[in-house]
Formats: sequence, C-alpha cells, structure tokens
Amino acid sequence: MTYDVAIIGAGVVGCALFRRFCLGGARTLLIEKGGDILSGASKGNSAMFHTGYDAPSGSLELACIRAGYDEYLAIRQSLNLPLLHTGGLLVAWNEAEQAKLPAIAEQARVNGVTDASLIDGAELHRREPNLAPEARAAVVIPGEHIMDPWSPSLAYVLQGIAHGGEVRRATEVQGGDLANSLWTLRTTNGPVQARVVINAAGNYGDLVENIARPSPFAVKPRKGQFVVFDKPACRLINSSILPVPTERTKGVMMCRTIFGNMIVGPTAEDQDDRADASVTQDALRNLIEQGCRRVPLLADQTVTAVYAGLRPATQFKDYQIEALPDRNWISASGIRSTGLTGALGIAQHVAGLHGKHFGALQEPNAQAAIPMPNLAEHLPRPYEQPGAGEIVCHCELVTRSEIDAALQGPLPAGDLGGLRRRTRCMMGRCQGFYCSARVFELAQGKLPGIPASADAA
Repeated sequence: MTYDVAIIGAGVVGCALFRRFCLGGARTLLIEKGGDILSGASKGNSAMFHTGYDAPSGSLELACIRAGYDEYLAIRQSLNLPLLHTGGLLVAWNEAEQAKLPAIAEQARVNGVTDASLIDGAELHRREPNLAPEARAAVVIPGEHIMDPWSPSLAYVLQGIAHGGEVRRATEVQGGDLANSLWTLRTTNGPVQARVVINAAGNYGDLVENIARPSPFAVKPRKGQFVVFDKPACRLINSSILPVPTERTKGVMMCRTIFGNMIVGPTAEDQDDRADASVTQDALRNLIEQGCRRVPLLADQTVTAVYAGLRPATQFKDYQIEALPDRNWISASGIRSTGLTGALGIAQHVAGLHGKHFGALQEPNAQAAIPMPNLAEHLPRPYEQPGAGEIVCHCELVTRSEIDAALQGPLPAGDLGGLRRRTRCMMGRCQGFYCSARVFELAQGKLPGIPASADAA
C-alpha cells in the first residue's frame, strides 16, 4: 500500500499530526520505534496548558501555542479530556526578579494574553498563604492550567484510527529513498511507501532529518528532572507557582497534577545521550530544597516518585518546522517544553504547509467522538461508580475494568509504560510494590515480555 503521508514519531506532536491528516482524508501511517505511543520525550512532560505568555513575540512557537490552546478548548469535551483550572502566578523572590515583572506582564499582553496582571506581595500572600515570606510580587496569568499529560495524545491517535489511519509501533525507521516522487522508507518491519514524509522524531529528529538532507539543526536533549510529592501536598498551593524565566530555561515550577499530587521541577541539563532519562540524587535533593524554601510546609510532606523528561532542544529557540517541496518532506522538530499545548497548532501549521506544497486536505464533515476514560482526581473516577468491581491498584484506585479496557481496543497498550499511562496503575505511593503481581497477571499474553499462562485470571 502507498500512503499519502507517513509520520515518523508518535510523541504528542506526531499524534496530533496523525489526527489532523486523518481527519483531512489523507491515507496516513504513524510510525513509532517504541513499544507504544509517547515512548520518547513526550512521556515525561510537565502537563502545563500554556497560554504562550512568555513565548518570543512573533515566533512560530507562539502562533502554534495560541492555535493549539484554542483548538484544545474546542475539542476537549467531545474527547472527555480534563483541565485543572489553577491559573498561574509568576512569582518574584528577590528585588532583581521583581524588577522584571512589568516587562513580563507587558510581553504577555503583546502575546495576546490580555488578562495578565501584576499583584503586590500582600495580594500574592492572600492568594497563596503558604508561600514563604520572601515572595515579593507576581504576574497573574489566569489561563495557565494543568492538563492530562497523556490522554490527549491517545485521543488524537484513536480519532485518527477512526478516520482510517494506521499505526505501527515497535517499528524503527532506518533510512529511506525518494524516487519518482515516492518515498520508500526502510524500517525494522519492512518497507513503507509514502508520497510525503513528516519528521516528528523528537530527540532523534536531526538523525531522521538526515534521511532527506544534511540536518540544519542539531538536537541536544535537555533533561528535566521532577519530584512528585504525595497527595496531601497539593493542598498547599492553589495556583501553579511559576519562576521568573531565564534566557535558557523557564525554570523550576511548583504545580498540582490532575492525579492529585504536587510536582516540583524541572531542571535543565543539556546532555548528549538521547535516551538517558535517569535521575540523580543531587538534582532531586536540590529540587526538594527549592520547593521547601518556597513553601515551607512542604518539608512535612513525603515524596512519592521522581522522574525525568528529555526535551528535544536545538541550537535555535524557535520550533524547526519547514517543508521541503523538492524532497516531499516536512520537518517538525525542535519542539521543547510547550509541545503539549502547541501540538494541535503545530498540526494546523503543518497541514497548511502540506496544502501549499503537496495538496490541500479535505474538510472533515464530522469528527468521531472518542471519549477518554477519566484519570483526573478532581472529576468522578470509575472506582466511584456502582458495580466498579475489583480495585487492583489501591494507591491510585485503579479498577480491573480500566486495566482490561486499556489492553483492548483499536490501540491497546503496547508495553507496561503504555498501560501505566492509560490507567495510573503502579504510579502511586508504592510504585507498584503491592499491585504489580496482579497487573502482570491481568496483562499475561497481552504485553511484550509477559507470556500467556493457563493460570491467568
């Protein structure tokens, strides 16, 4: 079969692209080398729903964030995607930071975030009474919220599948050739033919780009480590507490999660390794110390988990999105910390590039509604429903029916990480110590590395 479009990489951007092209009537294939979608950089995102208040004015990043923000609000109810309405407070902790706040508020307004405003220390402490006394002032950004870090991408892919798209996981693209306006990609699961290829390979974007041309950008992954505090900690803050950003990084934030925890992070550590998402004791200790300095009562709370994400940073600040008309190729690379919000906007932009150079997509008559199971703590969960049945993961209150459902359907979990991201199982206080045996029992014969057993329940 010859596809109209082959997308390399099933991170959040690749998933959003897949949805957009499938809705537009293109025969689309999504290729992912990992065992499941979100196996790379996207699995470690911070779940911030960004307004673009601090994006470079006039940048492609800002345009995609704003477009993605609006589209997400327009479609999220039909897909049952939650938002935790927190707002953001960009807090100054010293005189130098306070001096920067008026310019940050002005940039936010220039960027279209017209409800951004300045508040003094008294108002800041009224809103956030648990902040340390050193908090001097803040910029209020009401539109900053917390979203589900993983379900949107799954919804995008399932919606694409419902409109005729195909997905191949555990399939690595190893090269390709363009002849007679047709790409033949060499993959670990055989050749793939497509008229147009889109590179959304995240931390491997420059290596994939070399298939089409010598890559003009170089990906140097930027590791961001996070500390996850136990659920009682989320009551200590009301808004997302954001730092005054630097030229290099947005800095360390403190925010609630839709799972009812609080996270502190990320760090910003450039590295050469594209897959090493390990955490370090020194960095985690520093994050805990920063959190406790800003919210002293956090010292009484326990840490539930730690994790790290790798952001595909390049030598350029803006997204690296470009069409190569003579190569039947579109690059969608250099998408860093705003990719979760910007993904739908990126998909709109790339669809426009495709229309300009390779042919316009159709306007879909209707979009298949693919409601996601709710993972958000602030909304009704399956375990609360009558007849919910067995609770398998008691830390996160995940039922057997949720696990069974995640192992079925048009895109069942492809590995254990995918199962966890679909259900929250093994992600609580015990990190799977008590429930992993039962989870493995239910997953026998359905996940790689867990063979079927005659004794399976």
